[in-house]
Amino acid sequence: MTSHGPHTGDAPGARSCAPTRMVWGLPLALGWGYVAVALFMTGDGIEVTFLSRYVTDTGFSARDAALLFSAFGATAAVSGWLSGILAEVYGARHVMLVGAAWWVLCQAAFLKFGIEASSYEMMLLFYALRGFAHPLFFYAFFLRIVQVAPQTRLASALGWLWSVYTIGYGVLATFIAGIAIPHFGVLPTLWMSLFWIVAGAVVAFFAVTSAATPDRGAGGSGRALRQALASLPVIIKNRDIAIMFFLRVVSNLSLYGFPVVMPLFYTSAQGGFSMAQWMMVYGVYFFVQPFGNVAWGLIGDRIGWIRQLRWAGFFGCALTTLLFYYVPLFAPGNMVLATGAAALAAVTVTSFVAISALFPALVPSHKGGAVSIQNLGGGLSNFLGPALAAGLVTHWGVQGVIVAYAALYTVAGGMTFFLRFRQPGF
Repeated sequence: MTSHGPHTGDAPGARSCAPTRMVWGLPLALGWGYVAVALFMTGDGIEVTFLSRYVTDTGFSARDAALLFSAFGATAAVSGWLSGILAEVYGARHVMLVGAAWWVLCQAAFLKFGIEASSYEMMLLFYALRGFAHPLFFYAFFLRIVQVAPQTRLASALGWLWSVYTIGYGVLATFIAGIAIPHFGVLPTLWMSLFWIVAGAVVAFFAVTSAATPDRGAGGSGRALRQALASLPVIIKNRDIAIMFFLRVVSNLSLYGFPVVMPLFYTSAQGGFSMAQWMMVYGVYFFVQPFGNVAWGLIGDRIGWIRQLRWAGFFGCALTTLLFYYVPLFAPGNMVLATGAAALAAVTVTSFVAISALFPALVPSHKGGAVSIQNLGGGLSNFLGPALAAGLVTHWGVQGVIVAYAALYTVAGGMTFFLRFRQPGF
């Protein structure tokens, strides 16, 4: 079934004059695109709960595992920055399909020449190259939502997007890995991820439609790069964008840093959990997020995006990040307390869905550029979360990493008081 956005013959950056039908904040015209994202992110997230543990178990250090995730985050930052502009030029579907094809090629090389050959250099190379893939798929569709959804309902529509992201990346991926590893082993489970990527690409091929700008090809690529480069000075010139960029970088530090250090801590003698128990705890962390994303998207449209970011997001995450670490430290192996801490951490981190709506609202005349800046911040968060872990874990341990995350969340919460922004609809 093909899902058509309204008035798709318009330029990509334009909104249709026809109203977009919304149900609980979900634009129905893009419904199957959300399904494509959920399938793709399932494949992308299958290794999240166990890869760092597997890398250390095969003879590499915790720092090596953290560097692997950091390299992935660095390339994801570049790809995220370019994806919004590329989607404007070539259309969301084309960029999504390129991202899926690149993911399949890099994952196959990562497993064949890296994991199976026990070569850290090849693992690092191909895992880093794979980092270019998922932002192309995810953020191309992100831009399509920005183009279609009404401004006053944008946080709700993007809340649904982050919900299907976490349904795939966290809930389904964790559930599938937890079942597959005991029956098939780690390597077959990693190879299985390709099926979900291909399934997401097939749905995107039939479901996502969007017009591209007329100057595609070599000229279009040059235009996309020029627009992406032109978006960077906005970070310096626009005070609110500069603050928001910093907030975007900080927002997901724990989300991307937890998979690096928490499996090592929870499954250690100090944490007192088995790998199966840890996967259950982390499954709860992601199980709560889809509900939180939708709820916070609807709440933010009503109480104010910045107010939500400040109190529930940054100050809330500062507390729950510490809680997620210290609960097993003082109550090793206690599943009730650990899953409770994981659920609270999920509730606070999902309140950041409002950030996605703020960027295009701050620069309404160039939504593609605004989305690219937002994506660059998200990619840098993907990089800095593991990079901070790599830099701190050797000398300061997991505790030092967690305290650093909490401190940055507190600073970011204070920065929200300097934002000057009137939310649409208020």
